[in-house]
Amino acid sequence: MADHQPHIEEHAEVKPTIDLSKLSEQERWKIEHERLHAKHKGHEAMHAEMILILLTTLVVAQILLVQWKQRHFKSYTIVTLLGMWIIPVIFCLRLAWYRFIWTWVLFSIVTSFIVFKARRKPLPGTTPRLVYKYFLLLYKISYGLGIIGYAIVMFTLFGFNLVFAIRPDTSMDFGILFLFYGVYYGVLGRDFAEICSETMAAQIGYYTKTGLPGRNLEPNVCAVCGQTIYRPDDDEEIVEKSYKLNCNHVFHEFCIRGWCIVGKKQTCPYCKEKVDLKRIFCNPWERPHVLYGQLLDWVRYLVAWQPVIIMLVQGINYGLGLE
Repeated sequence: MADHQPHIEEHAEVKPTIDLSKLSEQERWKIEHERLHAKHKGHEAMHAEMILILLTTLVVAQILLVQWKQRHFKSYTIVTLLGMWIIPVIFCLRLAWYRFIWTWVLFSIVTSFIVFKARRKPLPGTTPRLVYKYFLLLYKISYGLGIIGYAIVMFTLFGFNLVFAIRPDTSMDFGILFLFYGVYYGVLGRDFAEICSETMAAQIGYYTKTGLPGRNLEPNVCAVCGQTIYRPDDDEEIVEKSYKLNCNHVFHEFCIRGWCIVGKKQTCPYCKEKVDLKRIFCNPWERPHVLYGQLLDWVRYLVAWQPVIIMLVQGINYGLGLE
């Protein structure tokens, strides 16, 4: 009796396709995460090389940016401002984030008008006060948005959103949105304010970046706005608070605060002596404004130059055949 060898057919293992549209958001994220790990499995050496390229590029770019800022500060400031102004808009257009586009257009129109007023020759006497009021208002709005966004993010991390029956992802999105708007427009506003403050002060004649000013500062004149400082004993209906710096130069309190906080200056507009910000902002509730301004200066690098560095790294990886 002949033994019949059973015919064994080997079938390739067929994995059933999964309809992601029928799954929940967490299940879809889990499946996509597993596919990502499977795709990059066995590429550890290539990943290490890509990380090394990223770190090297970050270090070299930081050194070049520092040298550029020290040697050619004006061009560095202009290019950074253009990057801050344009790069986020490009990403938002690609991602169809039209809400940001509308706010950006509104900000650009109003700020362009303010910059135009600040650069007019001759400079009207009311323009410096108008410019500082606008940028100080913008600064306070951005400060408020940043605080609200940060508070929402922290409340979400501690689970307070569950008290109001708000989903964590929804609460976190709102917090990040407020934080982004506050920080972004805060940085742009301070950069434009710095340009306007220097331009106006130079036109008034009591300020120059280098050398001696073109006009002698009278004891009763504010070097920031060029207007008269009225004393309480003067026969005037409107008497503003004034502030005397260590160098004995007197300014309107509103003007010197705008010069230091919004205009990012820490020197006397006339003699360039160092300004002691702790004396100006002796109230503890006002000092967070100074810290927030320093935070905005640090964020500028992340928004303007970090995307450029990342694109440069991607170009290097593509040129070397690393995917």
